[in-house]
Amino acid sequence: MANAMKQVTTADIRKKKETGTPITMMTAYDYPSAKLVDEAGVDMILVGDSLGMVVLGYDSTLPVTMEDMIHHTKAVTRGAKRAFVVADLPFLSYHGTLAEAVKNAGRLMQEGLAKAVKMEGGSELAPIITRCVQAGIPVVAHIGLTPQAVHQLGGYKVQGRSIEAAQKMLEEALVLEEAGAFAIVLECVPEEVTAMIASKLEIAVIGIGAGAQCDGQVLVFHDLVGYASQLAPKFVKRYAEVGDTIRDAVAAYVKEVEARSFPAAEHVFHASEDTIKQLYGEGVGQK
Repeated sequence: MANAMKQVTTADIRKKKETGTPITMMTAYDYPSAKLVDEAGVDMILVGDSLGMVVLGYDSTLPVTMEDMIHHTKAVTRGAKRAFVVADLPFLSYHGTLAEAVKNAGRLMQEGLAKAVKMEGGSELAPIITRCVQAGIPVVAHIGLTPQAVHQLGGYKVQGRSIEAAQKMLEEALVLEEAGAFAIVLECVPEEVTAMIASKLEIAVIGIGAGAQCDGQVLVFHDLVGYASQLAPKFVKRYAEVGDTIRDAVAAYVKEVEARSFPAAEHVFHASEDTIKQLYGEGVGQK
């Protein structure tokens, strides 16, 4: 039991890469989902800025703020006892000065209690990653489809299809590894390109829509369990339809309340006769 509850570390992630043991990662955005994901045995939990669309109802990740990320990261780290929690740096929180980037990364660890941060982008992030690592902040890089740059990319499209784009992606990955990232997320990349990159890197490559040749996989919790998720990308496998179960349960509740069949006798508390007499007075209702 002690081993089962041992907290996952960056060293454990590196060891899994070395031994070829697949790494499991999943998003979580609040205490109950983090608790369930943690108890299910995932290695890493990502507090993704995808919470903007999944939880907050935006149409992209761009409106998500540092305050949003800290708030949700706090909730997740309270629920996760074993998994290694990584928090996304949101849009524009690391694109100003180096000092601002490191400060915001530090806030996710100091205030949110994350174990690492994730940032989207290529070689331009190398100085930021190096400085964060020097400050004791582990970093997960993210290339391929980067949702924060969705407008620049022209939409949610597979990246790295051409030989030039694939080669560029490998070069970027190597720079990010050299800068000090301990893992890298590849999103929406052809499987063959993923396999090539994973074989060249010493750090773990975690894929989402990047095929089976990664060192690990990550999916969005709500997509996986069918919890009010409207998205159905090709790379998602639905393992449950809890949204249907929840909707049916609430509809049944509404029906029973309207029919006055809930609460039933077994759900009701009763006062003593003495209390009732004092509440209503002796002889109330008597002629």
